[in-house]
Amino acid sequence: MNILIDTHIFLWIVSEPEKLSPQRINIINNPTNTIFVSSITFIEIMIKVSIGKLKIDFDPIETAKDSGFEILDFSAKDSLALKDMPFHHKDPFDRMLISQSINRNYYLMSDDGKFGDYDCKLI
Repeated sequence: MNILIDTHIFLWIVSEPEKLSPQRINIINNPTNTIFVSSITFIEIMIKVSIGKLKIDFDPIETAKDSGFEILDFSAKDSLALKDMPFHHKDPFDRMLISQSINRNYYLMSDDGKFGDYDCKLI
């Protein structure tokens, strides 16, 4: 199963794994699943660090690679679903992750309740 993880899920895996349910930990650690971290996640993290909303003491890209996750670049085609997406969610980073998961037909792991308002496969 291909699974795109939301930014907060990535940060929890790295810094606060106790916030993840045992079911999610099993899904993430299952070797038959491929876990993807989007380039959008790295953009969101770096912007939040630059404006003081987040502090990290690690390189998120290297940490993702070291964790065995695949880096997923956001493509022009990934953006196409944004045109028809209703504005249930105003956060542009989340909207891009949703669009990317829809375009690629990947599962999306998030705790954000607004994601359920979209036609994406949630975990």
